[in-house]
Amino acid sequence: MLRPRSVLAFLLIAAPPSLFAAAQDSPAAPASGPVTTITARSTLVLVPALVRTKGGDMVYTLPTSAFTLTDNGVEQKLTLDEDAGSQPLALVVVVQTGGEGGQHLDIYQTLPTMLDSLLGGVPHKVAVVSFDSEPQFVQKFTVHLDRVDTALHNLEPGDDHAAILDAIVYATGLLRRQPPEYRRAILLVSETIDHGSSVPIGEALRDVSDTNTVIYSIAFNSIRAASKAEAGKLIQSHTPGPPGGCMAKDPEADPGITENEFAKAFECLNILIPPIRLAKIAALAAVNGFRSNTPETVAHLTGGEYFKFSNIKSLEKDLATISNHIPNRYVLSFHPQAPQPGIHALQLTLKDYPDLKVTARSSYWIDDDTAAGAATQKAK
Repeated sequence: MLRPRSVLAFLLIAAPPSLFAAAQDSPAAPASGPVTTITARSTLVLVPALVRTKGGDMVYTLPTSAFTLTDNGVEQKLTLDEDAGSQPLALVVVVQTGGEGGQHLDIYQTLPTMLDSLLGGVPHKVAVVSFDSEPQFVQKFTVHLDRVDTALHNLEPGDDHAAILDAIVYATGLLRRQPPEYRRAILLVSETIDHGSSVPIGEALRDVSDTNTVIYSIAFNSIRAASKAEAGKLIQSHTPGPPGGCMAKDPEADPGITENEFAKAFECLNILIPPIRLAKIAALAAVNGFRSNTPETVAHLTGGEYFKFSNIKSLEKDLATISNHIPNRYVLSFHPQAPQPGIHALQLTLKDYPDLKVTARSSYWIDDDTAAGAATQKAK
């Protein structure tokens, strides 16, 4: 029987897929000078999971055999990490100051007190990024929460935009530069609809799925988000490749997705492999999700959680809920049997527990060099 996980199991669940040389961050944008980067790819994929009863009670005593995981429809052999809370954490707090975010600056000032209870006694680094039409690195990684407090108290309203995806990609870039022994997490506080991001959606999808960064999103109500028409087609499980071959233009494609963006989000050849159609579906669903509710989509893609708040009390309640879920997270991992490059769709189920609900990471990304390295190792 498993014991409840430590207080930071829910944040410390994703070992980085790459080893990067430690770099000293500064409050300004990352330096433009030469930076030596050492990269070592791993095909170990970690999947955070939360199991609840129909009444919402946490369940933390299930064995590894209770879970079934498929990667693009192919069942994988799972391992359960019973003690994922001892490694240090690198956390980026990402807050919206543009648009309606400027009306919530007083709420952001209360975050350091709440963060203290989440971080507990685990070694940690916390950085702060604000954003409007572009992200700003306002506090370098620090172990001192009083500096985080000062940074959040000194925020000023930004312009009229909310480039959420740009901010997330920027924050994941900062996390990649941290020492490899650190786990990675983002706490995102924003409205629900992205306004003004310049990063291509395909690139954003790759970054969110590739870094093994867990994103916890707390969104506030937005007047313009509520009035925005949420366009998105229903993607059925039998969605085929485009008529005329995978390089042909799909007449049913979302007109908002350019062919270049789609090429970045999904490898054309993968469409020809029947199980990999699940990856195409996952990519399209994620792209549509970015447009309808960006914070919720990135949370679900990474195995984090999504909440909405309207005031300080509801924010405190949301963070308290997250804290209550921390000790009950399962940390599952696997080595992909077929590590094709591109996005992979994950589905975690409980085959013998129909009355329990499981939520988990829904996708991950494999780069070309990672897939090639895995294939070479398998051949040996």
